[in-house]
Amino acid sequence: MNNREYKFSEIEKKWQDFWEGSGLFRVDEECDKNKFYCLVMFPYPSGTLHVGHGRNYIIGDVVSRYKIMKGYRVLSPIGWDAFGLPAENAAIANSIHPSIHTKNNIKKMKIQLEKWGVGYDWDREVASCEPDYYKWTQWIFLKLFEQNLAYKKKAAVNWCPSCATVLANEQVVDDLCERCDTKVKQRDLEQWFFKISDYAQRLLDDLDTLDGWPERVRTMQANWIGRSEGAKINFALDGSDKAVPCFTTRPDTIFGVTFMSLAPEHPIISELIDGTEYEKPVSAFIERVRGQSTIERTSESTEKEGIFTGRYVINPVNNERVPLWISNYALMGYGTGAVMAVPAHDQRDFEFAKKYNLPIKLVIQPAGDDTILNPDEMQEAYVEDGVQVNSDQFNGIPNREAIPKILDFFEEKDIGEKNINFRLRDWLISRQRYWGAPIPIIYCDSCGTVPVAEENLPVLLPDHVEFKPHGRSPLDDVDEFVKVTCPKCGGGARRETDTMDTFVDSSWYFLRYISSKDNNQAFDTTTANKWLPVDQYIGGIEHAILHLLYSRFITKVFFDLKLINFNEPFKNLFTQGMIIKDGAKMSKSKGNVVNPDLFTDKYGTDTQRLYTLFIAPPQRDAEWNDRGVIGSYRFLNRLWNTITSFEEHFNTIPTSEIKRNLFSKETKELYRQINITIKKVTEDIEKSWSFNTAIASIMEMLNIVVDFSAELRGKDFNDEVNINALNVLRLSLETTVKILAPFVPHICEELWEILEKNPSIFSEPWPTYDESAIAADEVEMVIQINGKVRSKLVVPSEINEDDLKLLVMENKKIHENLNGKRIIKTIVIPKKLVNLVVR
Repeated sequence: MNNREYKFSEIEKKWQDFWEGSGLFRVDEECDKNKFYCLVMFPYPSGTLHVGHGRNYIIGDVVSRYKIMKGYRVLSPIGWDAFGLPAENAAIANSIHPSIHTKNNIKKMKIQLEKWGVGYDWDREVASCEPDYYKWTQWIFLKLFEQNLAYKKKAAVNWCPSCATVLANEQVVDDLCERCDTKVKQRDLEQWFFKISDYAQRLLDDLDTLDGWPERVRTMQANWIGRSEGAKINFALDGSDKAVPCFTTRPDTIFGVTFMSLAPEHPIISELIDGTEYEKPVSAFIERVRGQSTIERTSESTEKEGIFTGRYVINPVNNERVPLWISNYALMGYGTGAVMAVPAHDQRDFEFAKKYNLPIKLVIQPAGDDTILNPDEMQEAYVEDGVQVNSDQFNGIPNREAIPKILDFFEEKDIGEKNINFRLRDWLISRQRYWGAPIPIIYCDSCGTVPVAEENLPVLLPDHVEFKPHGRSPLDDVDEFVKVTCPKCGGGARRETDTMDTFVDSSWYFLRYISSKDNNQAFDTTTANKWLPVDQYIGGIEHAILHLLYSRFITKVFFDLKLINFNEPFKNLFTQGMIIKDGAKMSKSKGNVVNPDLFTDKYGTDTQRLYTLFIAPPQRDAEWNDRGVIGSYRFLNRLWNTITSFEEHFNTIPTSEIKRNLFSKETKELYRQINITIKKVTEDIEKSWSFNTAIASIMEMLNIVVDFSAELRGKDFNDEVNINALNVLRLSLETTVKILAPFVPHICEELWEILEKNPSIFSEPWPTYDESAIAADEVEMVIQINGKVRSKLVVPSEINEDDLKLLVMENKKIHENLNGKRIIKTIVIPKKLVNLVVR
């Protein structure tokens, strides 16, 4: 028998053209099948893709193709997260306009995705840098502005000196810019924010509804939102009618406040020190401290530093005059930026008080202990529970019991109130860079802040710009962009020149796919409600806070505006692990990037896909080994050769009904293995996404098939038993091709055609298994003597107990181990073990 040659390059191009021509991944909106929206996080077109990127898209393609075979109407779109700093920085480095750089990269990456055989509905393709997309990003800004969810204020912001722009808190990792790893500094600037803090509680509560999300991601979001319960207390500013509000989670310690600590960024400071003898030293201290990172300022090992402002506040519970200090460990990012300092019961406050010789007042003593703490002798703060002391009417009460009573006292005396604080801060969206969606706002001296009318969107990004970063928006220098007429009064006005954070673009793209060519609306409500929420979202764990949190927020805003009827964007989330090389994440800077073309050109796309899926569970990191690819290539060739070597027999001998009464022992075992493998692969995909073990089980079955086919070669196929065996072989190979199809679609399409089946294999239903065929006729039983394993026996599964005992006694190992001992009792657990109790 002459085998065909496995010409993977011809085969892969053939079937990629077929899928595109047949519209396999184009959705028929009139179809009444159950929908399945499968979405991979859209790529950032920063350059070419490497094999590490491929894991995300290949996994998504496996899920889409599997769901198609399971009878779903699958929506699998793709687009480009095309605005942002990386594209702009790369364009600057290469002296090319960001638009040209981005579009060139999109072309290259699109070719790579198509070469990998990943299937998308390309008719829905979007790019966030195109006016027909960012028009609607600007529309979203206007909707938030109308709802008082978009506002501008002067604030201390994170500034990246290298990128020359501000960053949201979520874009600062370990006090470094998440894009370029430059140390972030603090600056005071007028910036635009989205009021995500208004949604903090809902974002937290609704995490409980996301059963299809990894627990790790939900925990990360819960910690980032950071809900804490306590009290907000007003400390009157001595000599003024103003008050300094303070948030605390420990109202039980308020009688022990001996100073107050302000964050260096606190807005009241300038008012406190202007024109006083403290102005210069305080300003110098603030300037120095703000050059430190947040991690440095809050680290336990960092020396606590501060400076006195010359002012005092009044503790409202005992009217004590408390000095007002500024400290390096107080942050504006938590509470109100003012800390009521209780040195006896907070270690940072204790260290600060010791350094600056400030009083330490004990208000909680250990309970049920002979030890009585003395503030003068304390070596560290007492932070455990105990009994209130020096706390007026609350003395003698366990501090945990005292907390609600003290909160009631605050409200009764109108000096404070119960309060919930969130770590989550409003989303800073302003960027002083060129390559982003312009913020649709106009400033008029007469009319103030005026939003651009919806009918005048998009506010187009000008092409001719000197876009090198210099600390302010490059758009400031483009007069034809900046100078406009006020929409209200018709007078001269100027545009906002900041652009929007690219995470605004990606916070809603999954909705734009629904109506990607609609020029009249961002998305069609009826269609969106039909397709969303996304059934399966796939992407990296690195987006757990930024993108996923922002997308949830925008979805809830749309829900409140009655633009959609769902409250969460993504029903199920899968976060794949990274593919690493030489022990590190692939990156050009590390020199460990693997070019996929090297392998697809030599071994084919299906080989790369198979190896990518086989090397490890998809949720875990996997080490790429170039030599490991060869094993996947050999497996595909083995499958190819097995089928093509029997092609003549399959084509000349018609398929007939399989007759189980004609099974030989080997035929029966192969038939059983077919059903076992269908069940295993189906469960691995459905329950755990264990693609690697699914593929392993298919490989195991192919080993059995190959051995079976070797025995069948040269047989007389005029014999009814042999024809029946050939039909079982044909079924095993057809099944193998079907269950492999989502993983390696090109070769499976070709083999399906060789098996004289009509294309496409993806119009075939996913195979089902016969439970009765899986049951084994034989079982392996453990034989024990006094509970110790001495032998094993393979016996008929339905053997009766008497026959089983006879076989046990005939076993040579058992006979040797008995050595004349007397059997007292025989314990039989059917289909599992026999235990002989002897003396």
